[in-house]
Amino acid sequence: MIRQLIVSYVLLVAVALAAFTVPVAFTLTEQLRDDTEASLRREATIMAVLLGDEDPESREALVRMASAYNEEEQTGTVVQVVSSDGTKIAGLPLASRDEAVRAALRSGRVTTDWGAPFVWGSHLVITVPAEEGPQIVGAVRIRYSTSDLSKRLWTIWGFRAALAVGVLAVAAGLGAIVARRLTRPLRQLNDMASKFGDGDLTARSPVTGPPETQQLARTLNTGAERLDTLIGSQRIFVADASHQLRTPLTALRLSLDNIADGVDDEFVREDVEQATAEVVRMSRLVNGLLVLARAEAKVTAAEPVPLRDLVEERLAVWRPAADERGVAVALRGEAGGRPLVLSSPGHLEQVLDNVLSNALEVSPDGSTITVRVAGAGSREVVLEVEDQGPGMSDAEKARAFDRFWRGQGLTGRSGSGLGLAIVRQLVTDDGGTVTLRDGRPRPDGTAGLCVRISLRAGVPRSGG
Repeated sequence: MIRQLIVSYVLLVAVALAAFTVPVAFTLTEQLRDDTEASLRREATIMAVLLGDEDPESREALVRMASAYNEEEQTGTVVQVVSSDGTKIAGLPLASRDEAVRAALRSGRVTTDWGAPFVWGSHLVITVPAEEGPQIVGAVRIRYSTSDLSKRLWTIWGFRAALAVGVLAVAAGLGAIVARRLTRPLRQLNDMASKFGDGDLTARSPVTGPPETQQLARTLNTGAERLDTLIGSQRIFVADASHQLRTPLTALRLSLDNIADGVDDEFVREDVEQATAEVVRMSRLVNGLLVLARAEAKVTAAEPVPLRDLVEERLAVWRPAADERGVAVALRGEAGGRPLVLSSPGHLEQVLDNVLSNALEVSPDGSTITVRVAGAGSREVVLEVEDQGPGMSDAEKARAFDRFWRGQGLTGRSGSGLGLAIVRQLVTDDGGTVTLRDGRPRPDGTAGLCVRISLRAGVPRSGG
C-alpha cells in the first residue's frame, strides 16, 4: 500500500510538472527561433540595402559587415552576395544561384530555410533581395550555424528536465514520509492482529491516525478485551474444576479399592473393578484438562534444555512398562550430539510422556519403538517417536490433535483423547511444530506412525 501511495503521489506531481513546464519549454524554444530569425533577417536586410546603394561608401560598409561574419569561420556562419548580372562583389564570397537566390532575383522574395522540419537543422539560411528603386540589383544570403542555438536549446530543456527530476525525487521522499504516516495506524493494527493470531490475547493497538482508523482500533481493542476475558474465564473454570475434581476422584478410588478388598462375590468384585477403571480414566481426563489449562495460560518462558539427556531420562522411566509388554525402546541419533532446545520447564517431559504412552498403547508385543534425535540446521532440532502399530489413515491424522478424539489402541486401555492435543499445545507454546506421518515401511508392507516434533535450537547460557 505504501508503494502504491508513493507511485500515485509521484505520478500526480509528474503530471503537474508536465502540464506547466513542457508548454513553457516549447514557448521558449519557439521564441528562440523567432528572435534568431528576426535578428538575422534584420542584418540581411541592412546588407541588402547597402548592396542596393552602388556608392563606394555603402559598398565599403557592406564589406565590413559581411567580413565581421566571415571572419568567424569556425562558427560556420557565412555571408554571401550575388549581383543580378552575376558579378562578384570585391572581398565577399559569391552565392550560388540556387532556388532561393533565383526567387530573390526574379520576384524579390525573402526566403528562410531552417534545414529541418522539426526544430532546426545544422544551419539557418536567409536570402534577401537587394533593390535599387524598382529594380532588383542582387541578393544577400546569410548562412548561420545553429550550433549555438542547439546549446541554448539543450540548456532550456536540460534545466527543466533536471528540475523535474529533482522535484520528482523530493516528491518521492515526501510521498514516502506521508505514506508511512498515513499507513502507520494500519501497520499497528496489523501488528496487533499478528500477535493476537499467535495467541497473545493481551495485544492492543494504539488509537491513532484518522477518525476511521481510530474507530477501527477501538472496536478491535474492545473485541480483544472481551475475548481475552472470556478465554481467561474459561481457563480459570477448567483449571479450578480439574483441581477440585482430583480430590473426590482420589477418595472415590480409595473407597472402591476398600470395597473390592472386602467383597468375596465375584460378580460384585467385577463391577467394582469396572467402576475403578472408569474412575482411573476420569482421573486421567481431569489431569489432561488441567495440563491444557496451564499450557494455554503461558505463564513460563522457554529456556535451553539438553534434549538428549531429557529423552534418556524419560525412556528410563518408560522402559519397565515397555519390557512388561515385550516392546523394545531404541534411541537413535548422533552419538556425541547433545543439542539444546528451547522449552518451558516441564513441557518436554509431558510431551514425551504423552507420545511414548500413545506409542506403547498401539505397539504390538515384540515390536520396537524408535526415538530419534537429530539436528535440522542451526535453528532447529527434530525429535521423532516411531512405533510399529497399525498407523493412521489421512483422515485420522487430520483429527488426531482434536480434543477428546481417541484412536484404536491394542492394550485395551481407553485413553482420554487429550494426549496429542496436549502435545501440540505445549510444543506450539515453545515455538515448535508437531506433525504426524507414516513410519518406515516394514517387510510385511505395513508402517506404523511417526510423531515428528520440531523444536527451536537453544543457545547455552553464559556463565555468570
